Amino acid sequence: MKVGTNRMTRTSGKRLSGFGRRTLLMTTMAVVLPLAALVAASPALATPKGIFSRFSDCPLSIPGVTLCQYAETSGGEFSIGKTKVPINKTIVLQGGGIGTGKLNEYFLVPATDGNSLSKVELNVPGGLTGLVNCEEIKGSGIWETIERAACKAIFENKVTGVTATTELAASTTHPAILDLINLIFEEETALTLPVKVHLKNPLLGESCYIGSEANPVTLHLTTGTTSPPEPNKPIKGSAGNLVVESEFGGEIDKLEKNSLVDNAYSAPAVEGCGGFFSFLINPIVDSKIGLPSAAGHNTAILNGTLWSATAESVKKSE
Repeated sequence: MKVGTNRMTRTSGKRLSGFGRRTLLMTTMAVVLPLAALVAASPALATPKGIFSRFSDCPLSIPGVTLCQYAETSGGEFSIGKTKVPINKTIVLQGGGIGTGKLNEYFLVPATDGNSLSKVELNVPGGLTGLVNCEEIKGSGIWETIERAACKAIFENKVTGVTATTELAASTTHPAILDLINLIFEEETALTLPVKVHLKNPLLGESCYIGSEANPVTLHLTTGTTSPPEPNKPIKGSAGNLVVESEFGGEIDKLEKNSLVDNAYSAPAVEGCGGFFSFLINPIVDSKIGLPSAAGHNTAILNGTLWSATAESVKKSE
């Protein structure tokens, strides 16, 4: 497969020139990767070796998989409404890609063991104190009284930290789609990525989410320049710098200093915060975060390094 000739001539003189056929090898994950599997992955019968060992969870046994991807997001931020969560831990994303039928566009497929996106918990600045004031749980009924007491007990025990974990929310209805042309030429959407954000704290319970499979936070990430509604202003991403690694007769394309950005997405109200008491806690969390949050009030900046190889090259190393 080749990138269209007319488009490829545009690389002349640019920082990313010389990609040629290797454009098929580039994926666009700096935060966040694979997602929209239309079929289930099966365990690999052999293990990639050498420089290809990082692709050990690439779903090579799935018919149609032509790309293997491994990405590390190590910096940036993810903000929704009034809350900004810095990315200060490394998040690993991995999987494969199946062509959509459009030139150099792919559905992203999960890793063989389902570990497509490492569930890294990032600290929410301000913790529970910034999200919930126990006195905001109004009312004199039994449920209000119980939940207000539980809230105060948690604060008294200083269990006030809140973490946010970005999880995949792709489905056949909301697929994750990778466009290599847009990635390379730094224009339009390079990666359509549906996600949900899991907020965790004893008071919030285990099912407190912003977004869901049915109603995800859908990022339209670009390596180009965004065009958000007000009050956000345009920001610029980057395809990064290319380093080619070779072994076993195959090649890996490594994109360093890659940056995917979006500040034009919207976010829905929270769901399930406080468990049984969600009817009390959800509105309070929404008010503090600023949810639902319309487009123009949210920002995702995902910086890191990604490695890509053809499925054929990975198989040669086994």
